[in-house]
Amino acid sequence: MSGTRLISLLIACFLLPLLSPLPAPAESSTAYDPWPGLVQDIFNSRTMKDGTGLIAIEMPARAEDAAVVPVTLHTMLPGGDTRRVSSITLVIDQNPSPLAARFELGRDAAISDISTRVRVNSYTDVHAVAELSDGQLYMVKTYVKASGGCAAPAAKNPEEAKARLGQMRLRQFARSSEKSGEGLASGAREAQIMIGHPNNSGLQMDQLTQLYIPAFFINEIHIWQDDSLVLAMEGGISISEDPNIRFTYVPNGAKRIRVEAKDTDGHVFQNDWKVEGSGI
Repeated sequence: MSGTRLISLLIACFLLPLLSPLPAPAESSTAYDPWPGLVQDIFNSRTMKDGTGLIAIEMPARAEDAAVVPVTLHTMLPGGDTRRVSSITLVIDQNPSPLAARFELGRDAAISDISTRVRVNSYTDVHAVAELSDGQLYMVKTYVKASGGCAAPAAKNPEEAKARLGQMRLRQFARSSEKSGEGLASGAREAQIMIGHPNNSGLQMDQLTQLYIPAFFINEIHIWQDDSLVLAMEGGISISEDPNIRFTYVPNGAKRIRVEAKDTDGHVFQNDWKVEGSGI
């Protein structure tokens, strides 16, 4: 073999692999599903049953604003079932902190609906897990398309948010007659608590300094009728700015509704209101 042909062959050997089409990257056989790990971490791998017919979760399939996504939890124990729902845990699987909230339902409050607003960071399953009074867990899920909710800038400027920190409002409603028959206990009422708070997620960036704003959010809310617990919430960074909880309950004859909220900086916010007779 001449020297010229040898050089040509070596060049071809080096160039051919470069000129050949690159193989397509292997596609992941399945999308990552964090739920099995979350069951282990959040629920200590406890057995869960299908909650269809006992609990429901209502969210938009595609959120208009990923930072303020409405979510409603319904409980629907059939007549004759002597158990009660003692807690509901809301998990947003793909959020940086998936445990969004855990609601404890008052023993005698007969709560059937809980609504709030959450941040959703990416397309994700959202699970609701109800624990009944016999210790059994029941799970349902839905799927939500949203993106960037945890890092979205606050809607209000910091000074405005600081001025409203911890301010509370309570709205009381009478259940409309046309909504009767939804499985609500007799005499059920509806109320809404709204708390002024930036609920910073720790993933938002200060637009001036370009530094991340530290996490700072409401992590506990307790609502009582006089001294009887109606509803309690342990919340995380997924609860939206200005936490807002709407719920149904059965009045126990109490004269006052009291609310106490705490945030991650140790602030305690309290207020109470007279129970309205006829609602708004």
